[in-house]
Amino acid sequence: MYEIWLMLNIVWETLLAAWPLVLVLLLVFAGLTWAALSRRGAAWRTAWPVALGGAATVGVLTFLALPSLTRSSLGELKYWVDWLTLAGLAGGFALVTAALLLPLAALLKRQPT
Repeated sequence: MYEIWLMLNIVWETLLAAWPLVLVLLLVFAGLTWAALSRRGAAWRTAWPVALGGAATVGVLTFLALPSLTRSSLGELKYWVDWLTLAGLAGGFALVTAALLLPLAALLKRQPT
C-alpha cells in the first residue's frame, strides 16, 4: 500500500511542478476542440484512426524511451510498481496525444461527400 501512495504522491508533485505546461495543453485542447466543433463538416469519424494511431505510436515510444531518458533501462525495472508507473506514464502521454490529435485531425479532414 505504501508503494501506491508513494506513486500517487510522485504524480501529484510532478503535476505541481508542471502546472503551466498542463494549463497550456488544456488551452490548446480547448481551442482545437472549439475550432473543430464550430466548423461545419469536421470529419470526427475519420479522425479517430489518426488519433488512435498517433496515441499508440507515442505510447509505445514513450514506454521504450522513457527509462533511458532518465538514465535507467528496462532491465532496472524489478518491481511491479516500477512497471505500473512506466505504463501509466506512457499511457498518459498517449492520452494527451490522442486528445490533441482528435480535434486537429477532425479540423483538417473534410467530411466525405
